[in-house]
Parts: sequence; C-alpha cells; structure tokens
Amino acid sequence: MFTGIVEEIGTVQQITGGSAGQLTIAARTVLEGTRVGDSIAVNGVCLTVTRLDGRAFAVDVVPQTLRQSNLGRLHVGSPVNLERAVPPAGRLGGHLVQGHTDGVGQIGRTARDENALWVTIMAPAEIMRYIVPRAFIAVDGASLTVARVEAGRFAVSLIPHTQSHIILPQQAVGAEVNLEVDIVAKYVERLLQGGAEGGGVDWERLARHGFG
Repeated sequence: MFTGIVEEIGTVQQITGGSAGQLTIAARTVLEGTRVGDSIAVNGVCLTVTRLDGRAFAVDVVPQTLRQSNLGRLHVGSPVNLERAVPPAGRLGGHLVQGHTDGVGQIGRTARDENALWVTIMAPAEIMRYIVPRAFIAVDGASLTVARVEAGRFAVSLIPHTQSHIILPQQAVGAEVNLEVDIVAKYVERLLQGGAEGGGVDWERLARHGFG
C-alpha cells in the first residue's frame, strides 16, 4: 500500500526486453532500507524490486502491466515518480493508493494561475464515473485533489511544492498519465449494486428493517 506522496523522481537507466522485460531505475532516497522483494511504486504502478545496488534498482514488468499503464512508453532517460510502500507505523500524508492502475489518461492542457499550475486530464468514461470534485486521484502515483470535473476530463491545481516534486509539470500536452481512483469509490459502487451474484448488501431490506 502507498500514500501517493512521491518520495523522489528517479530516472530510467536501462530497459531490457520487448513486450515484457525489466526496467533499471536510478534513484537515491527509495533505496534506503529497501531489499530485494520489496515494493516500489513507479509512476503509481506497484512493482517488485528484483535487483539493487547503491545507485539503482531493477523491476520486472509483465505485458498486462504495460497494457494497463504508461510504462511501455518509457525510454532511457525518462523521469519517473517513485514511492516505497508505506510501513505499518508510517504517516498517511496522501490517501490510500494500491499501486494498481485503473487506466491511462491524457494531458489536455496546462495553465498558470499565479503560483499554481492547472493541469487538465482527459480520461475514459470507466474512470470518470469515479471522479468527483474535492476527491482524491492518483496521477502517475501522486496523490492529488480533484479541483474541477467536466465531461470526459478533470483538472487538478498544483501548489509550488508539488510542482517541484512530481513529474506531471514536466509532461507535455498529449502525454499519457497513469490514473488510479480512490478505492473507496469502487467499494461503494459495489455495495450499491448488491455485489456479484447477489452477494452484496440488500439495501432495500435494510431500509425496511433498519440497520440493527
């Protein structure tokens, strides 16, 4: 589990394989205390460390991960957001992020508003259904607050600190970004639908007989 508070921006050092392979990423902060087998979120995708040294770590990437995220568009030199899994006693500075990307969005436009940077992101309908104003959204693994929602797109407003600690401000219009919606929204939807095969909550019965 992650919090969406990016610890550092790493750099892709090496890419091996084609439709599946391995990424080697240069980093410093996330290597502290990390061991082979630990999880690191790379642009919001939870990946397992398979090799590391004092300057970089390697992760294996499977075809499904490449299809569901923007990792397949990385190249040597690409900057990536990095975050280690949160320890049990760690502080939850952002929101609960699983590292399981729901899909990919696309940067539609950026605009300056004094010291803030507005970024508008276009997203498919299956993701937009979960996005509401003032809710959380993980964009390339960074926990951000949704400032505005319109048809087929949403916008976030980045403060100066955030602008200097994540890769979003560096991305060009048209760039793809990984999106993960708040897991709470998906659980609520599941409950309201009654769960799979009728195994969920019977809201009508609860309304008739109370919640006791």
